[in-house]
Amino acid sequence: MSLPEPGPLSVPRRNAELDRYLLDGERLVTAVHQHWAKVAEPVGSVLLGAVLALWLDARIPASVGWLTTGTWWLWFALVARMAYRVAEWRHDWFVATDKRLLLFYGFITRKVAMMPLMKVTDMSYERSVPGRLLGYGRFVMESAGQDQALHEVNWVPQPDHNYRVICAEMFRGSGRDQGRGAPWGGPGQPWDDQWDEPQKQEPWVDEPWTEPVPVRADLPDPYAGWNSPRHTPAHPTAGDPGPSSGDQGDTLYRSPDLRARDRSADTGPIPLRRRRAREDDER
Repeated sequence: MSLPEPGPLSVPRRNAELDRYLLDGERLVTAVHQHWAKVAEPVGSVLLGAVLALWLDARIPASVGWLTTGTWWLWFALVARMAYRVAEWRHDWFVATDKRLLLFYGFITRKVAMMPLMKVTDMSYERSVPGRLLGYGRFVMESAGQDQALHEVNWVPQPDHNYRVICAEMFRGSGRDQGRGAPWGGPGQPWDDQWDEPQKQEPWVDEPWTEPVPVRADLPDPYAGWNSPRHTPAHPTAGDPGPSSGDQGDTLYRSPDLRARDRSADTGPIPLRRRRAREDDER
């Protein structure tokens, strides 16, 4: 299943206000004003206030003209409130790029709320009955970390389309992150095809046979005499018990101090004395 490509509504024309907050090389996915239903209440209040002020101006006698004057002052206040809300609505933007989600709001004090796409773990939107009738929704973003500056966005126009476009960009970004963590030689690595190219082999050259260089007879052989019997002690065979304890052979040199400490050295004959009778001992 291929991801939906951004449509013409999700790549709007760049303007100077958005360029002030976007980074160099940041690709714009969608940028929309909040739905006009956000300013429906101030505009409706002004219309209803105008009708009420006209009705009171026609019905109230001149003796209580101060009431009519107060009504018109209240209506002017509603007009000023509506102008401020409309100006604020015209400067509010909900922007999604290939790196983050942004919400610009505020007319006098400008504020920017932002959440990186890589930190969004879940994104859903809600549509009430008026929202389904008028065509707006509410986005709710969840993050695995602490509370983010951008948690929800209200009055999102065309929520179905914008939701699909933003989710497609999120999944496309997660695919790129998985590609970065691929093992060496995996798909997407710059060196994955280096062993697919055929290796160039050197052509076989039939060289003529050359006679080996003879060894000079006057040079001594470095390995001559390595197996001479005089370099190794004689090993007893099956029928030969080996040399006696006093005969160590002449094949190995032993210093006098080692021969003196050897228990097998010759100590001379041991004299034997006859055991005297017990009576001789008692004397």
